[in-house]
Amino acid sequence: MTWLLLIPFVIYLALFVAAAKYLLNAEKRKQNSVEKTVTISVVIPCKNEESALPELLADLSAQDYPEDLFEVIVVDDHSSDNTLKIAGEFKGIRNLKVLKNAGKGKKSAIKTGVFSSGAELIITTDADCRTGKSWIRTIASFYASGRPDLIIGPVKLKERNGLLFIFQQLEWLGLQGITGGFAMAGIPVMCNGANLAFTRKAFMENNEHLYYNVSSGDDIFLLHSIKSKSGSRISWLNNREADVLTKPAGSVSELLRQRARWISKAGFYRDIFTVLFSVEVFITVSLLGILLIQSVVNVECLPVFLSCFTIKSIADALIIKTTSFLYREKAFLRWLLPLQVLYPFYLAGVLLSLIPRLFNRGKQYKTYP
Repeated sequence: MTWLLLIPFVIYLALFVAAAKYLLNAEKRKQNSVEKTVTISVVIPCKNEESALPELLADLSAQDYPEDLFEVIVVDDHSSDNTLKIAGEFKGIRNLKVLKNAGKGKKSAIKTGVFSSGAELIITTDADCRTGKSWIRTIASFYASGRPDLIIGPVKLKERNGLLFIFQQLEWLGLQGITGGFAMAGIPVMCNGANLAFTRKAFMENNEHLYYNVSSGDDIFLLHSIKSKSGSRISWLNNREADVLTKPAGSVSELLRQRARWISKAGFYRDIFTVLFSVEVFITVSLLGILLIQSVVNVECLPVFLSCFTIKSIADALIIKTTSFLYREKAFLRWLLPLQVLYPFYLAGVLLSLIPRLFNRGKQYKTYP
Protein backbone atom coordinates (compact mmCIF):
# COMPACT_ATOMS: atom_id res chain seq x y z
CA MET A 1 0.00 0.00 0.00
CA THR A 2 2.90 2.34 0.75
CA TRP A 3 3.98 2.10 -2.86
CA LEU A 4 0.78 3.92 -3.86
CA LEU A 5 2.56 7.04 -2.63
CA LEU A 6 4.48 6.90 -5.91
CA ILE A 7 1.38 8.05 -7.81
CA PRO A 8 1.70 11.81 -7.15
CA PHE A 9 5.40 11.60 -8.01
CA VAL A 10 4.63 9.95 -11.34
CA ILE A 11 2.08 12.69 -12.08
CA TYR A 12 4.69 15.28 -11.08
CA LEU A 13 7.15 13.72 -13.51
CA ALA A 14 4.61 13.65 -16.33
CA LEU A 15 3.79 17.34 -15.87
CA PHE A 16 7.43 18.35 -15.87
CA VAL A 17 8.21 16.17 -18.90
CA ALA A 18 5.37 17.89 -20.78
CA ALA A 19 6.64 21.35 -19.85
CA ALA A 20 10.21 20.44 -20.83
CA LYS A 21 8.99 19.08 -24.16
CA TYR A 22 7.46 22.42 -25.05
CA LEU A 23 10.59 24.24 -23.91
CA LEU A 24 12.71 22.06 -26.19
CA ASN A 25 10.64 23.31 -29.10
CA ALA A 26 11.13 26.94 -28.15
CA GLU A 27 12.76 28.96 -30.87
CA LYS A 28 14.22 32.41 -30.56
CA ARG A 29 12.13 34.78 -32.62
CA LYS A 30 14.09 36.68 -35.20
CA GLN A 31 14.14 40.43 -34.68
CA ASN A 32 14.84 41.44 -38.27
CA SER A 33 12.82 44.61 -38.12
CA VAL A 34 11.49 47.00 -35.53
CA GLU A 35 7.79 47.74 -35.38
CA LYS A 36 7.63 51.52 -35.72
CA THR A 37 4.03 52.03 -34.67
CA VAL A 38 3.71 50.36 -31.26
CA THR A 39 3.43 52.96 -28.51
CA ILE A 40 4.67 51.75 -25.14
CA SER A 41 4.50 52.84 -21.52
CA VAL A 42 6.97 51.32 -19.07
CA VAL A 43 5.30 51.44 -15.66
CA ILE A 44 7.55 51.23 -12.60
CA PRO A 45 5.80 51.02 -9.22
CA CYS A 46 8.28 51.76 -6.46
CA LYS A 47 8.65 52.40 -2.76
CA ASN A 48 11.87 53.51 -1.04
CA GLU A 49 14.09 52.72 -4.02
CA GLU A 50 16.35 55.77 -4.05
CA SER A 51 19.49 53.63 -4.46
CA ALA A 52 18.25 51.21 -7.13
CA LEU A 53 15.96 53.37 -9.29
CA PRO A 54 18.70 55.49 -10.94
CA GLU A 55 20.32 52.37 -12.42
CA LEU A 56 17.07 51.21 -13.98
CA LEU A 57 16.31 54.67 -15.33
CA ALA A 58 19.81 54.77 -16.84
CA ASP A 59 19.08 51.45 -18.58
CA LEU A 60 15.83 52.84 -19.96
CA SER A 61 17.51 56.02 -21.16
CA ALA A 62 19.84 53.87 -23.29
CA GLN A 63 17.10 51.91 -25.09
CA ASP A 64 17.40 51.53 -28.84
CA TYR A 65 13.66 51.97 -29.39
CA PRO A 66 12.48 55.30 -30.88
CA GLU A 67 12.18 57.86 -28.07
CA ASP A 68 8.91 59.27 -29.36
CA LEU A 69 7.22 55.85 -29.16
CA PHE A 70 7.79 55.06 -25.51
CA GLU A 71 7.39 56.74 -22.16
CA VAL A 72 8.47 55.79 -18.66
CA ILE A 73 5.98 56.19 -15.82
CA VAL A 74 7.40 56.02 -12.31
CA VAL A 75 4.70 55.69 -9.65
CA ASP A 76 5.89 56.39 -6.13
CA ASP A 77 3.99 54.48 -3.46
CA HIS A 78 4.38 56.90 -0.54
CA SER A 79 8.16 56.52 -0.16
CA SER A 80 9.81 57.81 2.99
CA ASP A 81 13.16 58.34 1.24
CA ASN A 82 14.17 60.42 -1.79
CA THR A 83 12.72 58.10 -4.45
CA LEU A 84 10.20 60.69 -5.67
CA LYS A 85 12.80 63.47 -5.84
CA ILE A 86 15.38 61.35 -7.63
CA ALA A 87 12.86 60.20 -10.22
CA GLY A 88 11.63 63.73 -10.80
CA GLU A 89 15.15 65.08 -11.34
CA PHE A 90 16.25 62.39 -13.80
CA LYS A 91 17.04 64.01 -17.16
CA GLY A 92 18.01 61.12 -19.45
CA ILE A 93 14.55 60.03 -20.62
CA ARG A 94 12.66 62.15 -23.11
CA ASN A 95 9.16 61.10 -22.01
CA LEU A 96 9.23 60.60 -18.26
CA LYS A 97 6.25 60.88 -15.92
CA VAL A 98 6.64 60.79 -12.16
CA LEU A 99 3.40 60.22 -10.30
CA LYS A 100 2.24 59.66 -6.75
CA ASN A 101 0.21 56.54 -6.14
CA ALA A 102 -3.49 57.40 -6.13
CA GLY A 103 -4.07 54.60 -3.63
CA LYS A 104 -1.86 52.38 -1.53
CA GLY A 105 0.20 49.32 -2.45
CA LYS A 106 1.87 47.98 -5.55
CA LYS A 107 -1.31 47.00 -7.38
CA SER A 108 -2.76 50.46 -6.94
CA ALA A 109 0.54 51.98 -8.13
CA ILE A 110 0.40 49.93 -11.31
CA LYS A 111 -3.22 50.94 -11.83
CA THR A 112 -2.27 54.60 -11.36
CA GLY A 113 0.44 54.26 -13.99
CA VAL A 114 -1.68 52.40 -16.53
CA PHE A 115 -4.62 54.79 -16.15
CA SER A 116 -2.31 57.73 -16.89
CA SER A 117 -1.02 56.06 -20.05
CA GLY A 118 -2.38 56.38 -23.55
CA ALA A 119 -0.04 53.78 -25.04
CA GLU A 120 -1.13 50.60 -26.77
CA LEU A 121 1.23 48.34 -24.83
CA ILE A 122 2.17 48.48 -21.15
CA ILE A 123 5.39 46.94 -19.81
CA THR A 124 5.92 46.59 -16.07
CA THR A 125 9.13 46.05 -14.18
CA ASP A 126 10.45 46.62 -10.66
CA ALA A 127 12.64 49.52 -9.57
CA ASP A 128 15.51 47.26 -8.51
CA CYS A 129 15.70 45.45 -11.87
CA ARG A 130 18.13 45.92 -14.75
CA THR A 131 17.48 45.66 -18.49
CA GLY A 132 19.52 45.49 -21.68
CA LYS A 133 19.45 48.23 -24.28
CA SER A 134 17.17 46.25 -26.64
CA TRP A 135 14.62 45.27 -24.01
CA ILE A 136 11.77 47.52 -25.21
CA ARG A 137 12.54 46.95 -28.90
CA THR A 138 12.51 43.16 -28.49
CA ILE A 139 9.17 43.17 -26.67
CA ALA A 140 7.67 45.61 -29.19
CA SER A 141 8.77 43.47 -32.12
CA PHE A 142 7.44 40.31 -30.48
CA TYR A 143 4.13 42.01 -29.78
CA ALA A 144 3.85 43.35 -33.33
CA SER A 145 4.26 39.86 -34.77
CA GLY A 146 1.13 38.46 -33.13
CA ARG A 147 -0.59 41.13 -31.01
CA PRO A 148 -1.07 38.94 -27.91
CA ASP A 149 -3.03 40.33 -24.98
CA LEU A 150 -0.24 39.51 -22.54
CA ILE A 151 3.45 38.68 -22.94
CA ILE A 152 5.33 36.78 -20.25
CA GLY A 153 8.93 38.01 -20.32
CA PRO A 154 12.04 36.17 -19.08
CA VAL A 155 13.45 37.07 -15.66
CA LYS A 156 16.92 36.12 -14.42
CA LEU A 157 18.60 36.59 -11.06
CA LYS A 158 21.46 39.02 -10.59
CA GLU A 159 24.49 36.89 -9.85
CA ARG A 160 25.89 36.66 -6.33
CA ASN A 161 28.33 34.43 -4.53
CA GLY A 162 27.41 31.77 -2.02
CA LEU A 163 25.30 28.66 -1.56
CA LEU A 164 22.09 30.63 -0.96
CA PHE A 165 22.32 32.16 -4.42
CA ILE A 166 23.02 28.78 -6.03
CA PHE A 167 19.96 27.33 -4.30
CA GLN A 168 17.81 30.25 -5.48
CA GLN A 169 19.22 30.04 -8.99
CA LEU A 170 18.28 26.37 -9.37
CA GLU A 171 14.80 26.97 -7.99
CA TRP A 172 14.43 30.02 -10.21
CA LEU A 173 15.40 28.08 -13.34
CA GLY A 174 12.73 25.54 -12.46
CA LEU A 175 10.10 28.24 -11.97
CA GLN A 176 11.02 29.92 -15.23
CA GLY A 177 10.89 26.56 -17.00
CA ILE A 178 7.40 25.86 -15.69
CA THR A 179 6.38 29.40 -16.63
CA GLY A 180 7.61 29.07 -20.21
CA GLY A 181 6.68 25.44 -20.78
CA PHE A 182 3.05 25.70 -19.75
CA ALA A 183 2.65 29.07 -21.46
CA MET A 184 3.81 27.49 -24.72
CA ALA A 185 1.36 24.64 -24.11
CA GLY A 186 -1.46 27.18 -23.94
CA ILE A 187 -2.14 26.70 -20.22
CA PRO A 188 -0.02 29.39 -18.51
CA VAL A 189 0.13 29.21 -14.72
CA MET A 190 2.74 31.80 -13.73
CA CYS A 191 4.35 35.06 -14.75
CA ASN A 192 6.50 37.72 -13.13
CA GLY A 193 5.66 41.40 -12.89
CA ALA A 194 9.36 42.22 -13.20
CA ASN A 195 8.99 41.56 -16.93
CA LEU A 196 5.39 41.58 -18.04
CA ALA A 197 3.74 43.24 -21.02
CA PHE A 198 0.05 43.59 -21.74
CA THR A 199 -2.21 45.78 -23.79
CA ARG A 200 -3.78 48.72 -22.03
CA LYS A 201 -7.13 47.45 -23.29
CA ALA A 202 -6.60 44.07 -21.59
CA PHE A 203 -5.71 45.75 -18.31
CA MET A 204 -8.72 48.03 -18.39
CA GLU A 205 -10.99 45.03 -18.97
CA ASN A 206 -9.43 42.89 -16.24
CA ASN A 207 -7.97 45.16 -13.55
CA GLU A 208 -10.98 44.80 -11.26
CA HIS A 209 -10.03 41.13 -10.79
CA LEU A 210 -6.63 41.88 -9.20
CA TYR A 211 -7.83 41.46 -5.59
CA TYR A 212 -6.51 44.80 -4.36
CA ASN A 213 -6.87 43.72 -0.74
CA VAL A 214 -4.50 40.75 -1.24
CA SER A 215 -0.82 41.30 -0.52
CA SER A 216 0.58 39.96 -3.77
CA GLY A 217 -0.43 38.74 -7.19
CA ASP A 218 -0.59 41.83 -9.38
CA ASP A 219 0.91 39.67 -12.14
CA ILE A 220 -0.71 36.26 -11.54
CA PHE A 221 -4.24 37.58 -11.03
CA LEU A 222 -4.01 39.62 -14.23
CA LEU A 223 -2.72 36.56 -16.10
CA HIS A 224 -5.54 34.36 -14.84
CA SER A 225 -8.21 36.96 -15.56
CA ILE A 226 -7.03 37.43 -19.14
CA LYS A 227 -6.67 33.67 -19.56
CA SER A 228 -10.30 33.15 -18.52
CA LYS A 229 -11.58 35.31 -21.38
CA SER A 230 -12.53 33.48 -24.56
CA GLY A 231 -10.24 34.32 -27.47
CA SER A 232 -7.48 35.84 -25.31
CA ARG A 233 -3.88 35.31 -26.36
CA ILE A 234 -0.99 34.88 -23.93
CA SER A 235 2.56 34.35 -25.17
CA TRP A 236 5.94 33.58 -23.62
CA LEU A 237 8.91 35.52 -24.96
CA ASN A 238 12.12 33.49 -25.20
CA ASN A 239 14.84 35.93 -26.18
CA ARG A 240 17.93 36.89 -24.20
CA GLU A 241 17.63 40.51 -25.39
CA ALA A 242 14.36 40.63 -23.46
CA ASP A 243 15.90 39.41 -20.20
CA VAL A 244 15.35 41.39 -17.03
CA LEU A 245 17.66 40.93 -14.06
CA THR A 246 16.09 40.93 -10.62
CA LYS A 247 17.67 40.91 -7.18
CA PRO A 248 17.79 37.57 -5.33
CA ALA A 249 16.93 37.34 -1.65
CA GLY A 250 19.84 38.39 0.52
CA SER A 251 19.15 36.01 3.40
CA VAL A 252 17.34 32.78 4.19
CA SER A 253 14.66 34.63 6.18
CA GLU A 254 14.05 37.05 3.32
CA LEU A 255 13.73 34.15 0.87
CA LEU A 256 11.25 32.32 3.10
CA ARG A 257 9.11 35.45 3.60
CA GLN A 258 9.06 36.15 -0.12
CA ARG A 259 7.99 32.62 -1.01
CA ALA A 260 5.37 32.66 1.76
CA ARG A 261 3.97 35.86 0.26
CA TRP A 262 3.72 34.18 -3.13
CA ILE A 263 1.97 31.14 -1.70
CA SER A 264 -0.44 33.24 0.39
CA LYS A 265 -2.29 34.38 -2.73
CA ALA A 266 -2.99 30.79 -3.87
CA GLY A 267 -6.27 30.69 -1.96
CA PHE A 268 -7.62 33.33 -4.35
CA TYR A 269 -6.75 31.43 -7.54
CA ARG A 270 -9.72 30.68 -9.76
CA ASP A 271 -7.83 29.09 -12.65
CA ILE A 272 -8.51 25.35 -12.35
CA PHE A 273 -5.28 24.10 -13.90
CA THR A 274 -3.17 26.40 -11.73
CA VAL A 275 -4.98 25.22 -8.60
CA LEU A 276 -4.55 21.54 -9.51
CA PHE A 277 -0.91 22.03 -10.44
CA SER A 278 -0.19 23.88 -7.18
CA VAL A 279 -1.87 21.16 -5.14
CA GLU A 280 0.08 18.46 -6.98
CA VAL A 281 3.43 20.15 -6.34
CA PHE A 282 2.58 20.77 -2.68
CA ILE A 283 1.54 17.14 -2.10
CA THR A 284 4.64 15.81 -3.84
CA VAL A 285 7.14 17.91 -1.91
CA SER A 286 5.31 17.41 1.41
CA LEU A 287 5.19 13.65 0.95
CA LEU A 288 8.89 13.60 0.23
CA GLY A 289 9.59 15.33 3.54
CA ILE A 290 7.30 12.95 5.43
CA LEU A 291 8.90 9.90 3.80
CA LEU A 292 12.34 11.20 4.70
CA ILE A 293 11.36 11.41 8.37
CA GLN A 294 9.73 7.98 8.26
CA SER A 295 12.86 6.50 6.70
CA VAL A 296 14.93 7.74 9.61
CA VAL A 297 12.48 6.20 12.09
CA ASN A 298 11.79 3.03 10.12
CA VAL A 299 14.37 1.79 7.63
CA GLU A 300 11.69 -0.24 5.82
CA CYS A 301 10.37 3.00 4.38
CA LEU A 302 13.74 3.81 2.81
CA PRO A 303 13.12 2.08 -0.57
CA VAL A 304 9.89 4.04 -1.07
CA PHE A 305 11.59 7.29 -0.11
CA LEU A 306 14.50 6.64 -2.48
CA SER A 307 12.13 5.79 -5.32
CA CYS A 308 10.09 8.95 -4.78
CA PHE A 309 13.24 11.04 -4.40
CA THR A 310 14.62 9.64 -7.66
CA ILE A 311 11.43 10.35 -9.62
CA LYS A 312 11.21 13.91 -8.31
CA SER A 313 14.91 14.52 -8.93
CA ILE A 314 14.60 13.35 -12.53
CA ALA A 315 11.64 15.68 -13.08
CA ASP A 316 13.41 18.66 -11.51
CA ALA A 317 16.65 17.96 -13.36
CA LEU A 318 14.82 17.75 -16.69
CA ILE A 319 13.04 21.08 -16.39
CA ILE A 320 16.01 22.88 -14.82
CA LYS A 321 18.51 21.52 -17.35
CA THR A 322 16.27 22.48 -20.26
CA THR A 323 15.78 26.00 -18.90
CA SER A 324 19.48 26.38 -18.07
CA PHE A 325 20.35 25.82 -21.73
CA LEU A 326 17.80 28.38 -22.88
CA TYR A 327 18.95 30.89 -20.25
CA ARG A 328 22.66 30.08 -20.70
CA GLU A 329 23.13 29.16 -17.04
CA LYS A 330 24.54 25.62 -17.36
CA ALA A 331 27.28 26.11 -14.75
CA PHE A 332 24.83 25.62 -11.88
CA LEU A 333 23.69 22.14 -12.88
CA ARG A 334 26.41 20.36 -10.88
CA TRP A 335 24.70 21.55 -7.69
CA LEU A 336 21.31 20.15 -8.60
CA LEU A 337 21.44 16.74 -6.94
CA PRO A 338 23.18 17.80 -3.68
CA LEU A 339 20.63 20.56 -3.09
CA GLN A 340 17.60 18.36 -3.81
CA VAL A 341 17.69 17.00 -0.27
CA LEU A 342 17.18 20.52 1.14
CA TYR A 343 13.82 21.09 -0.55
CA PRO A 344 11.56 19.35 2.01
CA PHE A 345 13.18 21.37 4.82
CA TYR A 346 12.99 24.50 2.71
CA LEU A 347 9.26 23.95 2.18
CA ALA A 348 8.77 23.50 5.93
CA GLY A 349 10.45 26.86 6.49
CA VAL A 350 8.21 28.52 3.90
CA LEU A 351 5.09 27.09 5.54
CA LEU A 352 6.19 28.35 8.95
CA SER A 353 6.71 31.80 7.43
CA LEU A 354 3.25 31.57 5.92
CA ILE A 355 1.43 31.17 9.25
CA PRO A 356 1.57 34.88 10.30
CA ARG A 357 0.17 35.90 6.92
CA LEU A 358 -2.81 33.60 7.33
CA PHE A 359 -3.79 35.48 10.49
CA ASN A 360 -3.60 38.79 8.62
CA ARG A 361 -5.42 37.73 5.47
CA GLY A 362 -7.22 40.56 3.75
CA LYS A 363 -4.89 43.33 4.90
CA GLN A 364 -2.93 45.49 2.52
CA TYR A 365 0.82 44.82 2.49
CA LYS A 366 3.91 46.24 0.94
CA THR A 367 4.55 43.78 -1.89
CA TYR A 368 7.69 44.97 -3.57
CA PRO A 369 10.47 42.41 -4.13
